[in-house]
Amino acid sequence: MQGYSFLRLTAGFAMAFMAHGAYAVTTLTMTTEYPATSMPGQGLATFADLVRAKSAGKVLIDVSYDAAREIKSAEMIEAVQARRVDAGDAFAGALATKYPLFGVSSLPFLADSLSKARNLNKAARPAYEKLLAAHGQKLLYTTPWPASGIWSKQKIDSVATLKKLSIRTYDATSQNVMQKAGAQAQNISFSDAMPRIASGEINAVLSSGDGGAGRKLWQYLPHFAEINYAMPISIATMNLRAYQELDARGRRAIDQAAAQTETEQWKRIEGRLQQNYANMRKNGVTINTAVPLPVRKALKDAAADSVKTWQAEAGPEGAAILKQGGKKR
Repeated sequence: MQGYSFLRLTAGFAMAFMAHGAYAVTTLTMTTEYPATSMPGQGLATFADLVRAKSAGKVLIDVSYDAAREIKSAEMIEAVQARRVDAGDAFAGALATKYPLFGVSSLPFLADSLSKARNLNKAARPAYEKLLAAHGQKLLYTTPWPASGIWSKQKIDSVATLKKLSIRTYDATSQNVMQKAGAQAQNISFSDAMPRIASGEINAVLSSGDGGAGRKLWQYLPHFAEINYAMPISIATMNLRAYQELDARGRRAIDQAAAQTETEQWKRIEGRLQQNYANMRKNGVTINTAVPLPVRKALKDAAADSVKTWQAEAGPEGAAILKQGGKKR
């Protein structure tokens, strides 16, 4: 009888211990359509590791890559709002089809250096936060991509070659630019594009060496033209209710991890181009860093009205972002 009482007492202590949250662990889901080796993929891994460390294991992020949850970037805001996932990373250009503000980082030949990209991102951040808040979310961090170039089956050495491209683009603006330059362009996600690339239906892709390297585009498209089209970003966002359900320590862990991930991602980009190029060359990709002037001119001429068009769609907020982002710091 004494042993039974002791067991009951021990069980009571254990239940009380658990009731106070000593063993309570919250697991949150987070996803991206990009591979683990890409910049967004590394961002998810970094964020998850930091959250676990800063919460002492009380908050865990269950990450998934390669659209494993069948959520593409263009659907991410709605998916996070409906809490199909607690958090997600989305390519901003894909979000711009429905929310034009997110298209600013993808505007052609606007931010053609890392410092310009940083300034533009800083100027746009309050607008991103406001838009996400209207959809029940909080902005966690942004991830920069290396400058976009053109992967292709054949070397792009003339305007005539440019016009023969059937190219996958990543937003409405880039689709429009490539069409104006004479190419056939389709604005589709990477996951939808890969089977068409493999079949030869698509013979070129507008992407950085980063996303392309992660997807091993060199298996099908062994040429890369360095045109420095844009330095776009991805957005990591979290359902606000999921965030508010955490205790103070959990919320602090999320905030600190997000801020540190953003710092890490923008630092990581600095040596990323050289790493990507080395990896691409190792896998047989010919990188053309001296794209012929007529090709560059054709692309820039095709992009001439893009900023003006975007500003008309984005409204006063867009104009303010361009003004602020253009200031030297």
